[in-house]
Amino acid sequence: MGNVLIEKIKEIGIAYKQDVLLSEYTTFRVGGKCPLAVFPESAEDCAAVVKLLKEMKIPYFVLGKGSNILAADRGYSGVLILTERMRKLSCNQEKIQCGAGVSLSKFCSFALENSLSGAEFAWGIPGSIGGAIYMNAGAYGGEISDIIHSCTFLNEQGEICTVQAEKLELSYRHSVFTGSRSVILEAEFLLHTSDMAAIKAQMDDYITRRMSKQPLDKPSAGSTFKRPQGAYAAALIEESGLKGCSVGGARVSEKHSGFIINDGQATAEDIAKLIQKVQKTVKKETGYSLACEVIPLGFLPEEIEG
Repeated sequence: MGNVLIEKIKEIGIAYKQDVLLSEYTTFRVGGKCPLAVFPESAEDCAAVVKLLKEMKIPYFVLGKGSNILAADRGYSGVLILTERMRKLSCNQEKIQCGAGVSLSKFCSFALENSLSGAEFAWGIPGSIGGAIYMNAGAYGGEISDIIHSCTFLNEQGEICTVQAEKLELSYRHSVFTGSRSVILEAEFLLHTSDMAAIKAQMDDYITRRMSKQPLDKPSAGSTFKRPQGAYAAALIEESGLKGCSVGGARVSEKHSGFIINDGQATAEDIAKLIQKVQKTVKKETGYSLACEVIPLGFLPEEIEG
């Protein structure tokens, strides 16, 4: 990135790093270099840096925990906006105010500490609050849409807005932010008071189930495919004879066929090719089309679409 941009980032007062590896910021542990990453600590910081990048016509990508991202081996030529320092977290009776960069694990622990129930389903999901809202993350019958009260975000015109949950268009793995250039900044969640021991017992049950059924010991982006109408992705993949199927260092998990994992030496290209192979084979064998839940970064459309 040019010196002019760096100097302007310094003027704003935001921390930054040059030549970062995307593999260090994504749970798949793949991806090449990005020339610049910035680390805003507040909504105002984020608004300032987005305004600057738009004025300079420099592309950017907002990243939380990188748990639903497949970053290309070639890297990304724009600026990475990492929300990990946007960690506002407070409680007012049964409401929790939370910055976009707060991890779901920290959010759930904070709710437990305050004897607030409703977020237990998110315990063990390896993402951030911002990413969870973006895709309406969910598990075990619960979703972000069940507990979110309002959301503050930077709209595509660069204005900081707060809207109530009903305007977020939350549905299965979708929100009003899907495919937009808006930036989620923080949110307010409405939980309910409950017995701390009961909340912890539910969290313990969920994490035990995750550990027994999911390949948590291998790098992945969680469930690779969305659940198709009337079926389950993992069952369709297994029915198509793809359990354990591999391309290079990428493999369909034997423990949970809905996960594509990095066996340790996978490239992003390996993972992309395996995604395409699974999609084509499942379509041929079952007639179902599997939409990818993982978001590509730095890929050309034809390199990732099945």
